[in-house]
Amino acid sequence: MDNEMTLTFLAISENEGLARIAVTGFIAQLDPTIDELSEFKTVVSEAVSNAIIHGYEEDGRGVITVRAQRVDDVVTVSVMDKGVGIEDVSQAMEPLFTTKSEMERSGMGFTIMDSFSDQLTVMSKWREGTTVTFSKKFYSVRTAVM
Repeated sequence: MDNEMTLTFLAISENEGLARIAVTGFIAQLDPTIDELSEFKTVVSEAVSNAIIHGYEEDGRGVITVRAQRVDDVVTVSVMDKGVGIEDVSQAMEPLFTTKSEMERSGMGFTIMDSFSDQLTVMSKWREGTTVTFSKKFYSVRTAVM
């Protein structure tokens, strides 16, 4: 492992930005392209938002932990909560599935996360919490230009 970080924060919506900034700073050392940076920030946002909205029902009392690890040019991030968990992970990962239709949720969170990362896994236990882990290989701006 070349580097790692852990960030723990309250499950409140304003901390979504904190998680994005922290992970952006972490991957900046790889000199990613603007597209890579934007896509990875989106994945972080989706994972943290899901933990806040679905895991903790926006109660403001839960805690989310974000762990990032870098090995060479691959970054792996895990977003963990101890919230309600996901009863059926396969169903939750289906495009357009949402348990929050009254909030106008699109049900595309996992689909977006999957399309913007090289690998996505979701581990969840009902009433115990969820861990969303995603990884991406980064190509530095210098490499992308050549």
